[in-house]
Amino acid sequence: MRIILALAFLSFLLLTGCKKDAEKITQNDIRYAQKLIGLQFSPDKIDTLTPYLNRNLAGYDSMRQHVLPDNLFPALLFNPRPSGFKISSSEDLLIFTAYESSTLPDLMDSLCFFPLAKISYLLRSRKLTSVQLTELYLKRIKEFDKTLKSVITLTEDLALEEARQADQEMDEGLYRGPLHGVPYGLKDLVAASGFPTTWGAQPYKNQTVDYDATIVTKLREAGAILLGKLSSGALARGDVWFGGRTVSPWDTLIGASGSSAGSAAATAAGLVAFSIGTETLGSITSPSARNGLTGLRPSYGTVSRFGVMSLSWSMDKIGPICRTAEDCALVFAALKGRDSLDITTVEFPLSYQHSRSLADFSIGVLQTAVDVDTSTGAGNLKSILSMLDSLGITMTEKKLPTQFPFKVFDIILRAESGAFFDQLVRSGGVDQMVQQDKTSRANSLRQSRFIPAVEYLQANRYRALLIDSMFQLMQDIDVLIAPNSAENQLLITNLTGQPALSIPTGLDSLDHPTSLTLIGKLYEEGTLLEIGHALQRETNFHKLVPPLFKPGKKEIN
Repeated sequence: MRIILALAFLSFLLLTGCKKDAEKITQNDIRYAQKLIGLQFSPDKIDTLTPYLNRNLAGYDSMRQHVLPDNLFPALLFNPRPSGFKISSSEDLLIFTAYESSTLPDLMDSLCFFPLAKISYLLRSRKLTSVQLTELYLKRIKEFDKTLKSVITLTEDLALEEARQADQEMDEGLYRGPLHGVPYGLKDLVAASGFPTTWGAQPYKNQTVDYDATIVTKLREAGAILLGKLSSGALARGDVWFGGRTVSPWDTLIGASGSSAGSAAATAAGLVAFSIGTETLGSITSPSARNGLTGLRPSYGTVSRFGVMSLSWSMDKIGPICRTAEDCALVFAALKGRDSLDITTVEFPLSYQHSRSLADFSIGVLQTAVDVDTSTGAGNLKSILSMLDSLGITMTEKKLPTQFPFKVFDIILRAESGAFFDQLVRSGGVDQMVQQDKTSRANSLRQSRFIPAVEYLQANRYRALLIDSMFQLMQDIDVLIAPNSAENQLLITNLTGQPALSIPTGLDSLDHPTSLTLIGKLYEEGTLLEIGHALQRETNFHKLVPPLFKPGKKEIN
């Protein structure tokens, strides 16, 4: 009990700063706190430590007299590139599927489940107006979202204004590209001027940001129409936010998974044409899998994070959640690229050609992970692999590295989130969050204050070795097929910064969607998306629609 009290007291001092002599760290505090770092110093060493720790404490207190802007990145930058890695200098090459013979469907709601390239053709050919399409999505949001709880802020007036502008521009011959006039939804970790940016959390429920995130600017320049800010699990954890739980349109008794819960649920239910999600450790791939969608988690640094809430500066990524791999390619092409406002971003080429076949690629598979997979989608994944085998596709068996201290790696995310939300914890605002249990974001932020800086840096040194190890593993293949549940694959690939694509594989016995993960090489999103598209040409799972939200369905009672 004395140890617990001493740790609590030392933590209080470190969090609040040294205000008066009675609050200074004593030798007894240090003696009990040693257990936290797994070391034991002799009494004379503790005596020499005491003034240093109090000096540090005074430094923390002086630092906290200043306010840091949310969009400020640390001076220490994460580099995901392996030893000797070089970025290609070739030009972008984008060739998407043509839908030149497409016509409007009998049921207009069917448009809400069309591929983006098909919607784009209908808009460009003026068989459909952006206002018509936008009004259709707005109608579906009003009918269905009280069930899903996927929309935090509806931007109806802005959407209709942008849609009218898009129609006028296209009528006058100004065409901005394949996203021109297409309505989308934005995860509410992303700033959009004039609207709340709540981060899904009660303490930030009324927060507004007076500028647009870079991706909002890019999508506006591409002519896309913002329909609304979509729910995020509180501070990017889970699918529970201050307005309730966002549910899956496939089964409204279960959550949509997180933290891009609203983005996935709204896209799957046909409330938006596509959506933007973010991922630090599964927040694009997991909700995409849960909701039967195709989600791209891009390489670290390929999409600007300026104006987006930080959870982990060295792990956060932004990407599209769509129906198909080609949809993801269309959106990613508009998002990617260097941004002077985000010093972690890089410029790299994107090559995507819709006509490439599976035989054009070298494919690896985590066969051992497939064999031991006991998830509900295991049979569907094995069927996909059998189908590839029947097509004559040779797959190379691979195994993920196991020689690293995986239990320590999550302190990287937790330490960085603790720094970003420092003021929230010290002010007590963290106590206002909806969830307060052992697995909650609130609890994660509190415990982050007990992570030693030395261990954080040591974990990042092992991370550098992990990057090189995965680089070597991927040398002779273009993509690696993995079960979603493969041990450590989600942690490894988020640490290395590699891209991943979630692909639907069908339904399980409960009619819930199942999925697999395609892992790509750093900055080779084009190849990853080409393989995903080629796979989806051989299957129809991406065309499945939640029964309660099919075209022609009315409000759910």
